[in-house]
Amino acid sequence: MGQKVVFLDIDGTILDHDKQIPAATKAAVKQLQDSGVIVSIATGRAPFMFQDILEELSIKSYISFNGQYAVYNGEVIYQNPIGTDQLEKLTAFSVDHNHPLVYQGVDDMKSTVTNHPQIEEGMGSLKRNHPLMDTEYYKNQPIFQVLLFGEPKEQQLYQEAFQQLRFVRWHPVSCDVMPQNGSKANGIEKFIEALHINWEDTYAFGDGLNDLEMISKVHTGVAMGNSVEEVKEAATFVTDGVDQNGLSNAMRKLSLIQ
Repeated sequence: MGQKVVFLDIDGTILDHDKQIPAATKAAVKQLQDSGVIVSIATGRAPFMFQDILEELSIKSYISFNGQYAVYNGEVIYQNPIGTDQLEKLTAFSVDHNHPLVYQGVDDMKSTVTNHPQIEEGMGSLKRNHPLMDTEYYKNQPIFQVLLFGEPKEQQLYQEAFQQLRFVRWHPVSCDVMPQNGSKANGIEKFIEALHINWEDTYAFGDGLNDLEMISKVHTGVAMGNSVEEVKEAATFVTDGVDQNGLSNAMRKLSLIQ
C-alpha cells in the first residue's frame, strides 16, 4: 500500500454549523495521523484564518485560498498569486460598479471600504470581523484571493469582463476571486506531485461549490450530507451531515479508521 493522503475542507466539513469541531472528527483525525495517513486541510480560507484549527488538530499541511497556496509539513511547496495588473483592473472595475472588495494575503486581509453591511454579513458567517480598510494593500504583498461582494447576478458582469480570473460563490453576498487556473484540485495536484503520491491513495471531503473540482479530482471524493447538490453528484459517495458525524462515519466506511 502507498502513502495515503486525506484532504479536508473546513466550513461544513471539519467545522459544524456552530463553527465547532465535533469530538468524533477530532478522534478520527488523530486516528488517521497515528496510522501514518497525511491529513491536509483544503480550504478557501487564507492561512491566518485557520491557524487555531491546525493547532487543535495538530495538522501541519494545508492547501489554502482554494488551491493558490500549498504547505506540506510547515514548508511552502506551491504559490500562485493574482497578478498585480489584474488586481488593479479589478479594483477600478469594482469602484465603478460600487462593489466592495477584500484583498487576502497570507497573514492578513484588507477591504476597499469601511463598515459595509455585505462584508459584515459574509465575514460574520465565518466568525470574523470586518477587515480594516486599505485600498493600496494589493500593491505591497502577494494577494492570492479577493472576496468580491455583491449579488449572484452581479457576479456575471465580472465574469464577462475578467476572463483571466475565476469567480466562485461561497456566500449569498460574496464570491471568491482567484486566477483562472485556481481551484482546490490544482493545489492538490501540485501537492501530490511534490510528494510523489499515487492518485489511488487520495481522498477528499467537502460540501461547497469550491469543493467540486477537488471531489472530482481525487480517487475517492466524499460529499458531506449537507453538501450542495453539484458536489453530491460529483462524489464517490455521500456521507451523513457534519452534525451527524459524517466525516468519521465516512472514514470508517472507507476503512481509513477503525
